[in-house]
Amino acid sequence: MDLDTFFVSCERRNNSALIGKPVIIGGGERGVVASCSYEARYYGVRSAMPMKMALRLCPEARIIRGDMDLYSKLSHEVAQIIEEKVPLMEKASIDEFYLDLSGMDRFFGTYKWTRELADSILKNTALPISFALSNNKTVSKIGTGESKPRGHMEIPDLMIRPFLDPLSIRKIPMVGEVTFQTLSRLGIKTIQKLAEVPSEVLHTLIGKNGTELWKKANGLDDTPVYPYSERKSISSEHTFGDDTLDTIGVKTLITGMAESLAHQLRREKWLASTVVLKIRYANFDTETKQMRISYTSADHTISKTALELFNKLYTRRMRLRLVGLKLTGLVHGGYQMNLFEDTEEMVSLYESMDKIKLRFGAHAVGRASGFNFHNK
Repeated sequence: MDLDTFFVSCERRNNSALIGKPVIIGGGERGVVASCSYEARYYGVRSAMPMKMALRLCPEARIIRGDMDLYSKLSHEVAQIIEEKVPLMEKASIDEFYLDLSGMDRFFGTYKWTRELADSILKNTALPISFALSNNKTVSKIGTGESKPRGHMEIPDLMIRPFLDPLSIRKIPMVGEVTFQTLSRLGIKTIQKLAEVPSEVLHTLIGKNGTELWKKANGLDDTPVYPYSERKSISSEHTFGDDTLDTIGVKTLITGMAESLAHQLRREKWLASTVVLKIRYANFDTETKQMRISYTSADHTISKTALELFNKLYTRRMRLRLVGLKLTGLVHGGYQMNLFEDTEEMVSLYESMDKIKLRFGAHAVGRASGFNFHNK
Protein backbone atom coordinates (compact mmCIF):
# COMPACT_ATOMS: atom_id res chain seq x y z
CA MET A 1 0.00 0.00 0.00
CA ASP A 2 1.35 3.42 -0.97
CA LEU A 3 -0.14 6.81 -0.04
CA ASP A 4 -0.66 8.92 -3.17
CA THR A 5 1.48 12.09 -3.40
CA PHE A 6 1.58 11.89 0.39
CA PHE A 7 3.03 15.32 1.26
CA VAL A 8 0.64 17.04 -1.15
CA SER A 9 -2.34 15.05 0.18
CA CYS A 10 -1.45 16.11 3.74
CA GLU A 11 -1.42 19.78 2.70
CA ARG A 12 -4.71 19.42 0.80
CA ARG A 13 -6.25 17.78 3.84
CA ASN A 14 -5.62 21.03 5.74
CA ASN A 15 -6.35 23.39 2.82
CA SER A 16 -9.03 22.28 0.35
CA ALA A 17 -8.20 25.27 -1.90
CA LEU A 18 -5.16 23.28 -3.07
CA ILE A 19 -7.29 20.47 -4.50
CA GLY A 20 -7.00 20.29 -8.29
CA LYS A 21 -4.18 22.85 -8.37
CA PRO A 22 -0.51 22.20 -9.26
CA VAL A 23 1.33 21.99 -5.93
CA ILE A 24 5.05 21.68 -5.27
CA ILE A 25 6.46 20.81 -1.85
CA GLY A 26 10.06 21.90 -1.42
CA GLY A 27 12.70 24.37 -0.38
CA GLY A 28 13.55 27.85 -1.61
CA GLU A 29 14.65 28.93 -5.06
CA ARG A 30 17.95 27.03 -4.79
CA GLY A 31 16.34 23.97 -3.22
CA VAL A 32 14.85 20.87 -4.79
CA VAL A 33 11.35 19.40 -5.14
CA ALA A 34 10.44 17.06 -2.25
CA SER A 35 7.06 16.13 -3.73
CA CYS A 36 4.53 17.44 -6.23
CA SER A 37 0.92 16.91 -7.25
CA TYR A 38 -0.15 15.04 -10.37
CA GLU A 39 -1.23 18.41 -11.82
CA ALA A 40 2.38 19.60 -11.50
CA ARG A 41 3.73 16.32 -12.90
CA TYR A 42 1.68 16.96 -16.04
CA TYR A 43 4.10 19.81 -16.81
CA GLY A 44 7.13 17.59 -16.23
CA VAL A 45 7.85 18.43 -12.58
CA ARG A 46 9.43 15.53 -10.65
CA SER A 47 10.76 14.84 -7.15
CA ALA A 48 14.41 15.87 -6.55
CA MET A 49 14.23 18.30 -9.48
CA PRO A 50 15.81 21.74 -8.86
CA MET A 51 13.12 24.25 -7.84
CA LYS A 52 14.25 26.70 -10.52
CA MET A 53 13.58 24.14 -13.24
CA ALA A 54 10.25 23.12 -11.69
CA LEU A 55 9.06 26.74 -11.66
CA ARG A 56 10.10 27.22 -15.28
CA LEU A 57 8.04 24.17 -16.23
CA CYS A 58 5.05 25.12 -14.07
CA PRO A 59 5.19 28.82 -13.10
CA GLU A 60 1.62 28.82 -11.74
CA ALA A 61 2.35 26.09 -9.18
CA ARG A 62 1.65 26.72 -5.50
CA ILE A 63 4.91 26.35 -3.55
CA ILE A 64 4.70 24.98 0.01
CA ARG A 65 7.68 24.70 2.31
CA GLY A 66 6.60 21.41 3.86
CA ASP A 67 5.83 20.29 7.41
CA MET A 68 7.54 17.02 8.39
CA ASP A 69 5.92 17.08 11.83
CA LEU A 70 2.49 16.98 10.18
CA TYR A 71 3.54 14.30 7.69
CA SER A 72 5.02 12.14 10.43
CA LYS A 73 1.86 12.44 12.55
CA LEU A 74 -0.45 11.46 9.68
CA SER A 75 1.84 8.61 8.62
CA HIS A 76 1.61 7.25 12.17
CA GLU A 77 -2.20 7.47 12.04
CA VAL A 78 -2.29 5.43 8.84
CA ALA A 79 0.10 2.86 10.31
CA GLN A 80 -2.15 2.48 13.36
CA ILE A 81 -5.23 1.84 11.20
CA ILE A 82 -3.40 -0.85 9.24
CA GLU A 83 -1.83 -2.41 12.36
CA GLU A 84 -5.23 -2.84 13.97
CA LYS A 85 -6.51 -4.89 11.03
CA VAL A 86 -3.63 -6.78 9.41
CA PRO A 87 -1.79 -9.84 10.81
CA LEU A 88 1.67 -8.60 9.77
CA MET A 89 2.73 -5.15 8.54
CA GLU A 90 6.07 -3.59 7.58
CA LYS A 91 6.36 0.18 7.36
CA ALA A 92 8.84 0.57 4.51
CA SER A 93 8.83 4.36 4.49
CA ILE A 94 6.81 7.33 5.68
CA ASP A 95 4.17 6.63 2.99
CA GLU A 96 4.65 2.96 2.03
CA PHE A 97 3.49 -0.23 3.76
CA TYR A 98 3.88 -3.95 3.06
CA LEU A 99 1.12 -6.27 4.32
CA ASP A 100 1.42 -10.06 4.62
CA LEU A 101 -2.06 -11.53 4.12
CA SER A 102 -0.91 -15.15 3.89
CA GLY A 103 -3.74 -17.54 4.74
CA MET A 104 -6.43 -14.87 4.85
CA ASP A 105 -7.74 -15.92 1.44
CA ARG A 106 -9.18 -19.04 3.11
CA PHE A 107 -11.58 -16.89 5.10
CA PHE A 108 -11.90 -13.60 3.22
CA GLY A 109 -11.50 -12.32 -0.30
CA THR A 110 -8.13 -10.60 0.14
CA TYR A 111 -8.76 -8.12 -2.68
CA LYS A 112 -12.14 -7.11 -1.22
CA TRP A 113 -10.62 -6.94 2.28
CA THR A 114 -7.74 -4.71 1.14
CA ARG A 115 -10.12 -2.50 -0.83
CA GLU A 116 -12.16 -2.00 2.34
CA LEU A 117 -8.98 -1.18 4.27
CA ALA A 118 -8.02 1.47 1.68
CA ASP A 119 -11.53 2.96 1.95
CA SER A 120 -11.22 3.00 5.74
CA ILE A 121 -7.88 4.86 5.54
CA LEU A 122 -9.41 7.44 3.20
CA LYS A 123 -12.48 7.86 5.40
CA ASN A 124 -10.52 8.24 8.66
CA THR A 125 -7.57 10.33 7.45
CA ALA A 126 -8.74 11.89 4.15
CA LEU A 127 -5.57 10.49 2.58
CA PRO A 128 -5.91 8.54 -0.70
CA ILE A 129 -3.93 5.29 -0.92
CA SER A 130 -3.19 2.81 -3.71
CA PHE A 131 -2.41 -0.89 -3.40
CA ALA A 132 -1.48 -3.98 -5.40
CA LEU A 133 -1.85 -7.60 -4.31
CA SER A 134 0.61 -10.25 -5.45
CA ASN A 135 2.76 -13.07 -4.09
CA ASN A 136 5.88 -10.99 -3.33
CA LYS A 137 7.12 -7.51 -2.45
CA THR A 138 8.69 -6.58 -5.80
CA VAL A 139 5.63 -7.32 -7.92
CA SER A 140 3.31 -5.68 -5.39
CA LYS A 141 5.45 -2.52 -5.28
CA ILE A 142 5.62 -2.24 -9.08
CA GLY A 143 1.89 -2.92 -9.29
CA THR A 144 1.10 -0.20 -6.78
CA GLY A 145 3.11 2.30 -8.81
CA GLU A 146 1.27 1.30 -11.97
CA SER A 147 -2.14 1.60 -10.31
CA LYS A 148 -1.68 5.16 -9.02
CA PRO A 149 -3.45 7.41 -8.27
CA ARG A 150 -6.01 5.76 -5.99
CA GLY A 151 -5.70 2.53 -7.93
CA HIS A 152 -6.24 -1.04 -6.86
CA MET A 153 -4.69 -4.05 -8.59
CA GLU A 154 -4.41 -7.80 -8.13
CA ILE A 155 -1.66 -9.73 -9.90
CA PRO A 156 -2.06 -13.52 -9.43
CA ASP A 157 0.83 -15.90 -10.12
CA LEU A 158 -0.10 -16.65 -13.73
CA MET A 159 -0.33 -12.93 -14.55
CA ILE A 160 3.00 -11.83 -13.07
CA ARG A 161 5.10 -12.23 -16.23
CA PRO A 162 2.43 -10.82 -18.60
CA PHE A 163 2.17 -7.82 -16.24
CA LEU A 164 5.92 -7.22 -15.87
CA ASP A 165 7.17 -8.03 -19.39
CA PRO A 166 6.14 -4.85 -21.28
CA LEU A 167 7.21 -2.45 -18.51
CA SER A 168 10.41 -0.41 -18.58
CA ILE A 169 13.31 -1.74 -16.51
CA ARG A 170 13.12 1.60 -14.65
CA LYS A 171 10.07 0.20 -12.85
CA ILE A 172 12.22 -2.31 -10.95
CA PRO A 173 13.00 -0.67 -7.56
CA MET A 174 16.75 -1.41 -7.60
CA VAL A 175 17.40 -0.02 -11.11
CA GLY A 176 19.06 3.39 -10.78
CA GLU A 177 20.21 5.74 -13.51
CA VAL A 178 23.65 4.14 -13.96
CA THR A 179 22.23 0.61 -14.23
CA PHE A 180 19.51 1.83 -16.60
CA GLN A 181 22.06 3.46 -18.91
CA THR A 182 24.33 0.39 -18.84
CA LEU A 183 21.50 -1.96 -19.79
CA SER A 184 19.94 0.44 -22.31
CA ARG A 185 23.20 0.62 -24.28
CA LEU A 186 22.86 -3.14 -24.73
CA GLY A 187 19.29 -2.81 -25.96
CA ILE A 188 17.78 -4.04 -22.69
CA LYS A 189 14.97 -1.60 -21.99
CA THR A 190 11.99 -3.75 -21.04
CA ILE A 191 11.63 -6.16 -18.14
CA GLN A 192 10.99 -9.00 -20.59
CA LYS A 193 14.36 -8.41 -22.30
CA LEU A 194 16.06 -8.27 -18.91
CA ALA A 195 14.40 -11.50 -17.76
CA GLU A 196 15.73 -13.29 -20.85
CA VAL A 197 19.38 -12.38 -20.09
CA PRO A 198 21.15 -15.20 -18.18
CA SER A 199 21.78 -14.25 -14.56
CA GLU A 200 25.52 -14.99 -14.97
CA VAL A 201 25.73 -12.38 -17.74
CA LEU A 202 24.01 -9.78 -15.55
CA HIS A 203 26.41 -10.62 -12.72
CA THR A 204 29.31 -9.93 -15.08
CA LEU A 205 27.75 -6.67 -16.30
CA ILE A 206 26.71 -5.04 -13.04
CA GLY A 207 28.26 -7.09 -10.26
CA LYS A 208 26.71 -8.92 -7.31
CA ASN A 209 23.34 -7.19 -7.77
CA GLY A 210 22.99 -8.78 -11.22
CA THR A 211 21.57 -12.05 -9.90
CA GLU A 212 19.08 -10.22 -7.67
CA LEU A 213 18.04 -8.05 -10.60
CA TRP A 214 17.46 -11.14 -12.76
CA LYS A 215 15.20 -12.59 -10.05
CA LYS A 216 13.14 -9.42 -9.82
CA ALA A 217 12.76 -9.23 -13.62
CA ASN A 218 11.38 -12.77 -13.49
CA GLY A 219 8.94 -11.84 -10.72
CA LEU A 220 10.88 -13.71 -8.02
CA ASP A 221 11.40 -12.23 -4.57
CA ASP A 222 11.49 -14.18 -1.30
CA THR A 223 12.09 -11.16 0.95
CA PRO A 224 9.75 -11.48 3.95
CA VAL A 225 7.53 -8.80 5.41
CA TYR A 226 9.32 -7.61 8.54
CA PRO A 227 7.18 -6.74 11.60
CA TYR A 228 6.65 -3.00 11.98
CA SER A 229 8.73 -1.14 14.53
CA GLU A 230 9.87 2.46 14.61
CA ARG A 231 13.48 2.92 15.65
CA LYS A 232 13.72 5.46 18.46
CA SER A 233 17.30 6.66 18.16
CA ILE A 234 20.86 6.06 16.97
CA SER A 235 23.91 7.07 18.96
CA SER A 236 27.68 7.02 19.30
CA GLU A 237 29.93 7.45 22.34
CA HIS A 238 33.68 7.82 22.81
CA THR A 239 35.58 7.33 26.06
CA PHE A 240 39.00 8.98 26.06
CA GLY A 241 42.03 6.88 26.95
CA ASP A 242 43.25 9.81 29.01
CA ASP A 243 40.91 12.51 30.34
CA THR A 244 41.29 15.58 28.12
CA LEU A 245 41.10 19.38 28.09
CA ASP A 246 41.64 19.51 24.32
CA THR A 247 38.37 21.19 23.24
CA ILE A 248 39.50 21.43 19.61
CA GLY A 249 40.08 17.67 19.56
CA VAL A 250 36.71 17.06 21.21
CA LYS A 251 34.96 19.21 18.59
CA THR A 252 36.72 17.27 15.85
CA LEU A 253 35.45 14.08 17.45
CA ILE A 254 31.87 15.40 17.62
CA THR A 255 32.00 16.43 13.95
CA GLY A 256 33.17 12.94 12.99
CA MET A 257 30.44 11.33 15.07
CA ALA A 258 27.81 13.54 13.42
CA GLU A 259 29.07 12.61 9.98
CA SER A 260 29.02 8.87 10.71
CA LEU A 261 25.55 8.96 12.29
CA ALA A 262 24.14 11.06 9.45
CA HIS A 263 25.50 8.60 6.89
CA GLN A 264 23.80 5.81 8.83
CA LEU A 265 20.53 7.76 8.73
CA ARG A 266 20.74 8.17 4.95
CA ARG A 267 21.77 4.56 4.38
CA GLU A 268 18.81 3.29 6.42
CA LYS A 269 16.47 6.07 5.15
CA TRP A 270 15.81 7.81 8.45
CA LEU A 271 15.37 11.48 9.28
CA ALA A 272 16.11 12.80 12.77
CA SER A 273 14.38 15.66 14.59
CA THR A 274 16.38 15.95 17.82
CA VAL A 275 20.12 16.11 18.57
CA VAL A 276 21.30 15.09 22.06
CA LEU A 277 24.87 15.69 23.29
CA LYS A 278 26.33 14.08 26.42
CA ILE A 279 29.59 14.85 28.20
CA ARG A 280 31.11 13.17 31.25
CA TYR A 281 33.72 14.95 33.32
CA ALA A 282 36.73 13.27 34.93
CA ASN A 283 34.87 13.15 38.25
CA PHE A 284 32.07 11.19 36.50
CA ASP A 285 29.56 14.06 36.58
CA THR A 286 27.43 13.61 33.45
CA GLU A 287 25.47 16.33 31.67
CA THR A 288 23.26 16.25 28.58
CA LYS A 289 21.60 18.85 26.43
CA GLN A 290 19.28 18.49 23.44
CA MET A 291 17.89 20.61 20.64
CA ARG A 292 15.00 20.14 18.23
CA ILE A 293 15.79 20.59 14.53
CA SER A 294 13.87 20.25 11.28
CA TYR A 295 13.80 16.62 10.13
CA THR A 296 17.11 15.93 8.42
CA SER A 297 19.85 13.41 7.68
CA ALA A 298 22.43 15.99 6.60
CA ASP A 299 25.60 15.99 8.70
CA HIS A 300 26.32 19.70 8.16
CA THR A 301 23.07 20.44 10.03
CA ILE A 302 23.59 17.78 12.70
CA SER A 303 27.24 18.64 13.37
CA LYS A 304 26.49 22.38 13.61
CA THR A 305 23.76 21.68 16.18
CA ALA A 306 25.96 19.25 18.12
CA LEU A 307 28.80 21.79 18.34
CA GLU A 308 26.36 24.48 19.53
CA LEU A 309 25.20 22.10 22.26
CA PHE A 310 28.80 21.38 23.28
CA ASN A 311 29.58 25.10 23.60
CA LYS A 312 26.56 25.53 25.87
CA LEU A 313 27.17 22.36 27.83
CA TYR A 314 30.92 22.49 28.53
CA THR A 315 31.00 25.21 31.18
CA ARG A 316 33.59 23.86 33.65
CA ARG A 317 37.31 23.99 33.07
CA MET A 318 37.60 20.32 33.93
CA ARG A 319 38.95 17.35 32.00
CA LEU A 320 36.49 15.31 29.97
CA ARG A 321 36.23 11.54 30.22
CA LEU A 322 33.50 10.84 27.63
CA VAL A 323 31.49 12.50 24.86
CA GLY A 324 28.40 11.05 23.21
CA LEU A 325 26.02 12.06 20.43
CA LYS A 326 22.48 10.73 19.96
CA LEU A 327 19.88 11.42 17.27
CA THR A 328 16.24 10.85 18.25
CA GLY A 329 12.72 11.53 17.00
CA LEU A 330 13.35 9.42 13.92
CA VAL A 331 11.01 9.18 10.96
CA HIS A 332 11.52 6.32 8.52
CA GLY A 333 11.15 8.23 5.27
CA GLY A 334 11.99 7.57 1.66
CA TYR A 335 13.83 10.84 1.24
CA GLN A 336 17.55 10.72 1.84
CA MET A 337 17.83 14.17 3.34
CA ASN A 338 15.90 17.27 4.23
CA LEU A 339 14.77 18.28 0.76
CA PHE A 340 12.91 21.26 2.22
CA GLU A 341 16.13 23.02 3.22
CA ASP A 342 19.03 21.69 1.16
CA THR A 343 20.17 23.23 -2.10
CA GLU A 344 20.57 21.27 -5.31
CA GLU A 345 24.36 21.41 -4.86
CA MET A 346 24.15 20.02 -1.33
CA VAL A 347 21.88 17.17 -2.44
CA SER A 348 24.36 16.27 -5.20
CA LEU A 349 27.26 16.42 -2.73
CA TYR A 350 25.63 13.97 -0.31
CA GLU A 351 24.58 11.61 -3.09
CA SER A 352 28.18 11.51 -4.35
CA MET A 353 29.64 11.05 -0.84
CA ASP A 354 27.22 8.23 -0.04
CA LYS A 355 28.04 6.40 -3.28
CA ILE A 356 31.75 6.54 -2.42
CA LYS A 357 31.12 5.39 1.17
CA LEU A 358 28.90 2.50 0.09
CA ARG A 359 31.53 1.33 -2.38
CA PHE A 360 34.75 1.90 -0.45
CA GLY A 361 33.64 2.03 3.19
CA ALA A 362 32.05 4.50 5.59
CA HIS A 363 35.32 6.40 6.18
CA ALA A 364 36.49 6.59 2.56
CA VAL A 365 35.50 10.24 2.28
CA GLY A 366 34.58 12.90 4.81
CA ARG A 367 35.04 16.43 6.03
CA ALA A 368 38.53 17.44 7.12
CA SER A 369 37.04 18.71 10.40
CA GLY A 370 36.09 15.15 11.35
CA PHE A 371 39.20 13.43 10.00
CA ASN A 372 40.82 12.60 13.33
CA PHE A 373 37.67 10.83 14.47
CA HIS A 374 37.83 8.45 11.50
CA ASN A 375 41.47 7.62 12.30
CA LYS A 376 40.72 6.58 15.87
